[in-house]
Amino acid sequence: MRAVGIIFSNIHDDNIPELVSLRTTGSIPFGGRYRLIDFPLSNMVNSNIDTVGVITKRNYQSLMDHVGSGKDWDLARKDGGVIFLPPFSDKDSDTLYNSRLEALKGVMNFLNRADEEYVVMTDCDCITRIDYDKVLDYHIDNKADITMVYTKHTARLGVLHSVNTLTVDETGRIRQIKYAPELSKNDNAFINMYVLKRSLLINILKESIATNKKHFVADVIAKRLRSYNVMGYLHEGYVATISSLQTYYDRTMDLLDYDVRHELFGDRGVFTKIRDSAPTKYGYNAVVSNSMIADGCTIEGEVENSVLFRGVKIARGTKVKNCILMQNTRVGENVTLNYIITDKNVVISDRENLSGAENHCFYIPKGSMI
Repeated sequence: MRAVGIIFSNIHDDNIPELVSLRTTGSIPFGGRYRLIDFPLSNMVNSNIDTVGVITKRNYQSLMDHVGSGKDWDLARKDGGVIFLPPFSDKDSDTLYNSRLEALKGVMNFLNRADEEYVVMTDCDCITRIDYDKVLDYHIDNKADITMVYTKHTARLGVLHSVNTLTVDETGRIRQIKYAPELSKNDNAFINMYVLKRSLLINILKESIATNKKHFVADVIAKRLRSYNVMGYLHEGYVATISSLQTYYDRTMDLLDYDVRHELFGDRGVFTKIRDSAPTKYGYNAVVSNSMIADGCTIEGEVENSVLFRGVKIARGTKVKNCILMQNTRVGENVTLNYIITDKNVVISDRENLSGAENHCFYIPKGSMI
């Protein structure tokens, strides 16, 4: 294979504290049956990348439970496959990594053992479908040292944290990298996907250790735009990022749009952990409109403009509107829910009336009883 993959599962945990108190960004549930890591992992598998290292930091038990041996992504292999890379610090350090560059320094052994020529790196907060084979071809054809993937800014990118915008010339070469607290229309928004030679990455890491550099983009790439041939690859498909609880809600609601749903899942190219759930059961008085309902649910009330994960139960007389109900949520009789996000295993008692707002959803933590 031409490339080895690296996925950062924790790099954006600080952006979504509500959803990552008991999990990593990579294991945040999404779209009824998926986790955020399913998108970058599936993109790599579909691009014939069969050795993938997943860099973790903390709270990654649920991520390991979800990915397991990688069987559901055809990555359960003797050679390569999916490899978890827990945080590593030497005897002189008492802290875990705080940046992408520091995280990469901790996986030097993984990079040294790999025999692929190139490395593809990505994060877990970006929901998109991308063919890395095309990015690799672009990288090779342009004799690039580093290729950075970007997209034109749209509303679906939401309010991003620590966004880098790229100034790209007519040849595709990146001339400037700027931090942008807010994005303007048609900005070239970098989506934290990189391609470069493995040997170059190892040399960058060795030099960074010697010179105590901390940040991969600011301290390495941005300062070497003249000496490195850094190219920009424009990704024109659907791109959405999860940078807050509100953007999580908004991007989930995007899935109720047929065009978005078809682009992400139309060819069934996004893989996830298989669960042998029974089909959803709809009661005699059930009414469901414009919603995504996963397997194993029981619906006896009304559901509108909502996304329900596996095993959700909606009792009689209950009305659920504009909500995201995660796995095994139980909603009692004669309950009204509007703009609510429930985490897993939440129980809502009979005759409760809970409501958030379109721009400020009400979140109920995992295992809560109301």
